[in-house]
Order: sequence, then structure tokens, then C-alpha cells
Amino acid sequence: MNILSLFVAVPVLMILALFLCKEMKAIRAVMLTGASVLVVLTGILATLFLQERAAGNAATMLFTASATWYEPLNIAYAVGVDGISVLMIALSSIIVFTGVFSSWKMKMAKEFFIWYCLLSVGVYGFFISVDLFTMFMFYEVALIPMYLLIGLWGTGNKEYSAMKLTLMLMGGSAFLMIGIIGIYYAAGHSTMNLLEIAQLHIPIEYQRWLFPTTFLGFGVLGAMFPFHTWSPDGHASAPTAVSMLHAGVLMKLGGYGCFRVAMYLMPEATTELGWIFLILTGFSVVYGGLSAVVQTDLKYINAYSSVSHCGLVLFALLMMNQTAMTGAVMQMLSHGLMTALFFAIIGLIYGRTHTRDIRELGGLMQIMPFASVAYVLAGFASLGLPGLSGFVAEMTIFVGAFQHADLFHRSLTIFACCTIVITAVYILRTVGKILYGPVHNPEHEQLTDAAWYEKVSLVGLIVAIVFIGCYPSGVADIISNSLVPIIEKINI
Repeated sequence: MNILSLFVAVPVLMILALFLCKEMKAIRAVMLTGASVLVVLTGILATLFLQERAAGNAATMLFTASATWYEPLNIAYAVGVDGISVLMIALSSIIVFTGVFSSWKMKMAKEFFIWYCLLSVGVYGFFISVDLFTMFMFYEVALIPMYLLIGLWGTGNKEYSAMKLTLMLMGGSAFLMIGIIGIYYAAGHSTMNLLEIAQLHIPIEYQRWLFPTTFLGFGVLGAMFPFHTWSPDGHASAPTAVSMLHAGVLMKLGGYGCFRVAMYLMPEATTELGWIFLILTGFSVVYGGLSAVVQTDLKYINAYSSVSHCGLVLFALLMMNQTAMTGAVMQMLSHGLMTALFFAIIGLIYGRTHTRDIRELGGLMQIMPFASVAYVLAGFASLGLPGLSGFVAEMTIFVGAFQHADLFHRSLTIFACCTIVITAVYILRTVGKILYGPVHNPEHEQLTDAAWYEKVSLVGLIVAIVFIGCYPSGVADIISNSLVPIIEKINI
């Protein structure tokens, strides 16, 4: 079996094993074993990938394999990865692993983890697919479990949030399906393989409507303004591990699809029409930050922060130069890790205090020092402190964006840079209110700090954030080399 297929097979086997489990110990053993296997497989894949590149293998995608599914429409189970795919798989594995520990005490654990694993199947399958229909299928597999995971295990107005998320993302999927079918027929209806379609030429008259349709379809999942409203509600109601996977990985499917499908396959329309989406994503960056400033719910603060940071990913991609696009992928990694860390800590705090309102919290640093320090580190990563992943990602984006000499691009870049100050405002405000000062509720003085399983989750994410912040060149080189064929095609 191709090593890439194992990333789909392992979660499927975990689902089958969970059906046989009856006790909580067995359920935890299955999840911990499966998540650990995925981490080990990621390490093996990364090692093999780097060895192939070092040996001079310059193919666009490595470890490719294909098996025909439906010959009349040329649909195949086709897989392959480049450096960006490998990094996205690594991000997914880290968050799946840490999410298991964050859900250690989950009620109805068996059913929860079955849907959690199915969500993982969709995420991994999407990142390894090079067939457009197969990619779309895994995209849908990743979306469907979200409704039940939020509707059954969520908090607050969970039914409304689950339905809103599902309807809006399904609306984006409708645009995406139209785009994929259009690409298939405009390219000669002979293949669904995106690498083969990239060698063909889609007429510009088709690109002009296929590009916005496809970019919009993926952009909805990337929380692009004004189609972002599902995201804060979904984040706020989702259980901790689902919020981690949702914000940390699922939203990255949007950015990944935008450059892998919309921009790569329709370069002429990207150059001609990209400015429209550049304006929208610029608003996403600033609007998300300003919205986070006025929130009082910890999850809503992080959710609107995610709108801002994911908007920055799409903003950087549309700058269409190697520096900015490298920063975009680094931002996908950085945001995935730090927002997962945020949600893990928020879940920890809510589980003990039963509130996420920052006006009812205070003095947590003296009560829960470990969790509080982890929150501060997540906040510093979000506002771009040097030495953490957020700094290298955002600086790479802004330097790349400012390389454009025209007034339009530079004005938008300066506008987006305002979020540096905005982010500092809501992060430092939140840290000051919930971690320092007097304890507002006397009952909170009896709270306990993070348990061992929660510490495993937090430490794992912190290590990854610090690693990227202190060793960005290795990650950036992998990304830059993988972007070369995409950038060359866009700039022809």
C-alpha cells in the first residue's frame, strides 16, 4: 500500500476498532495508539520526502499513485504530495494527537471519537489527493461530521451554530462543485488529475467565471469576508478537540484549495481578477481583529482572531510572489498550532470555571499557573513575538506583500499591517483581565491546574510553535521549493 493511503486507512481502522470497544480504557487506548501511529507515519513520510528531494527528485508531486474509480468521467483515486502537503499532514497529525488528550474525559466518548476519526479521514484524504473529484469527496467527508460533533457535544446555542455552519459550508461546496465540473469540461473532459489539467490550457473565457466560483467555494471555508459568519458561532459552540481541529486544520483546507486548484489551474484569471478577492481578504484581516477587540467570550475572541489570521493567508496568496506565498503557508501552520493551543486552554478553563466570560474571570495565574503561562505563550505567538511561529509567518507575508511597487498593493499591505496593533490590543487586554488582578469568584480559588493529559496536549503544541519560530529556514525552504511550479504558472 502507498504510504499516503495509510493516512486514510489508519483513521478508518480506528473507527472499526472503536465499534468493538465497550470500556473507556479501550476507547482511549485505540485513540492514543492510532494518533501515535499517525504521528510516526508523518515522521517517516517527512524523512522519505526529504531524502527524495536530496537525491535530486524534482517531480512536482512525490509518492504518486492512481487507481481508476469511474472511467466514464475519468475519476480516479489519485494521490501525491509536495512539501506543502507534507507540512499540512504534519499539522493535522499534531492536532489530532493533542486533541485526543484534550478530550480525555469526554462524555459519550465512543460516539464522539468515531465522528472525530471520520473528520480526520476527510482532512488527510484532502491533503493527499491530486484528483479533483477525490479531493472534493474528502472535503465533504471532513464537513459532514462537524454538524453532529457540534450539535451533540457542543455548548451554548449549539443546534443553531451547527446548522448555520453546515448550510454555509454546503453553499460553498455547491460553488466548488460547479467549479470542478467546469474545470473538467473546459480542460477537454479527459482527466480529473490536477497535475495533468495544469499541463493543458483552460480558455480565458472559461477561467473568468471558473476562477471566482472555485476561489469563493474554498474561500467560504477559509472564513473570507463577508462569508465568515459561520466560523465564530461554530467555534464558540464546538467541543474543545473539535474547535482545535476545526480552526487548526479544517479552515486550512480553504487556503490550500485556493492556491492548489483555483490559482494553479486558472493563472490568467488569477492575475486578472485576483484584485477583487485581495480587497475582500484585506477586509477580513482588519475586520476580524476589530471584532475580536469587542468580544467578551474567550472562544469568540479566538474565533474572530482566526477570521483575521485566515484572511491573512488568502491575502498573502493573492500577492502572487514567492515570499508572500511562503509566508501564507507558514501562517497556515502557525495559526493552526496557536489557535489549537488557545482552544485547548479555553476548554481547560471552561471545564473548571464553567464560564468563558472574561468579565467573570481573574487572577487565574495564581490558581492555574501552568495553563496561564501556556495561554500567554499562545497570545504572544498570535501577536507576533520574535522566537515564536507567528512572527516569522507574518513578517514574511508583509515583506513579500510590500515587494509590489504599485500604490494599490502597498496601500492594502499597510492596511493589513494595522492588525499587528489590533491583535496586541485584544491579546493583552484578555491576558490582563483573566490572568492577573483579583480573583472575582471565591469558588475559583479551589480550582486545580492542568492535569497530566492536558499538559501533554499543551506542551506538544508549544514545542511545535517554538520550533517553527526558532528554526523557520528549514520549513520555509520546503515551502518555497514546492511553490515554484505554481508561481511559474501564475507569472507566465
